[in-house]
Amino acid sequence: MMNKLLKSTLALLLLSGTSALAEDKLPLKELPGIADRDYWVPGEVNAEGKLEALQAVVGAKGVPFTGSQEKPVEIALIYPSADTSDFWARNFLAMTKRLDELGIKYNTTEFASRQIEHSLQSTYANQVLQDGDIYDYVIFGPSELAIQADNIDKLAENEDFTTYVWAFHTPLKDLKNQPDVWFDFSSAAGALVMCDYMLERLGSDVTMAMNRGIPGITDDQRSGDFKDCVMEKGNWKVAYEHYGEYQREGGFEGTSLILQAYPEATIIHNANTAMAMGSVEAQISVGKEKEVFSTGWGGTGLELDAIRRGELDATPMRMGDDVGAATAEAIKADLEDRAGELPLVFLGRITVAHDQLEAAELDALQQEAFRFSGIGALER
Repeated sequence: MMNKLLKSTLALLLLSGTSALAEDKLPLKELPGIADRDYWVPGEVNAEGKLEALQAVVGAKGVPFTGSQEKPVEIALIYPSADTSDFWARNFLAMTKRLDELGIKYNTTEFASRQIEHSLQSTYANQVLQDGDIYDYVIFGPSELAIQADNIDKLAENEDFTTYVWAFHTPLKDLKNQPDVWFDFSSAAGALVMCDYMLERLGSDVTMAMNRGIPGITDDQRSGDFKDCVMEKGNWKVAYEHYGEYQREGGFEGTSLILQAYPEATIIHNANTAMAMGSVEAQISVGKEKEVFSTGWGGTGLELDAIRRGELDATPMRMGDDVGAATAEAIKADLEDRAGELPLVFLGRITVAHDQLEAAELDALQQEAFRFSGIGALER
């Protein structure tokens, strides 16, 4: 395997200087609002056709790796997989099963944390940097993008390994070193999909409350973009916004307060799985789970089971295994010296799963989304 510097140089030569991985070439194009953002959106950094090409590969059956390996590739994963959301575990499974399907030998080392344990992630990042010669690939799932920006920069700078970022798709403009690929689902796109669905189903002039996550890009998009959309298009009102830090406890506490102090709110928006599960628990504890329209985020196994039980009403559903499968395909492309074919930002697909779907329709969505990691909630 060529080292990272040599691979980047070759990619630049092959693409005649058009590679999205060259920091001094970004953005490749400018889209509305670029001057007001401290990050780029995918359309500004992805070369034409690269995202769609990788999405097509990920959606099809894997084509086996044609090269040879002297030893398994070593993969380090630094991510908040100790949280309630099964996003991390599912994409780990999707990546490893896709690697198996591709015939690529690998070993993995996991550095798990909770999403609020920012310092622990920094400790893990430093540990991986110190042991950089051990790893070929480092997958970093930041606890929050701005907080972990320095760690992303340092990991991406290291030439011993290739760096991938999970769960974010907004490359920060001030990074000196961009990671090789960002893998995510667009929270902004999901918010708009959810907005359109909610307006069509529930109409205008509705009052809602929100369990938001941690201030930052993810919540700005999942919660902020959704709020702006329903207020602008449907004249919705927001009675209360609670920051639950993406934790089950935060969803429970926020919902308990909403039910007591803001009974006019007939909808509760939750910005991730953990808070949605806490919100449902709070509603059930006072027998109000049928009185409030509750949403989640991501369409994880826990959320889909809650929809089936009639406890959760709707969620923007990611075709969840796309991120892990795409990561495996990126590793294959890298091993085959085709890294220049990859987009800087990969995005998976999002639709809305809800309680009005027929059982067969919900099952089909789940089968496609979790084709590698399996149907049903994962064992914790």
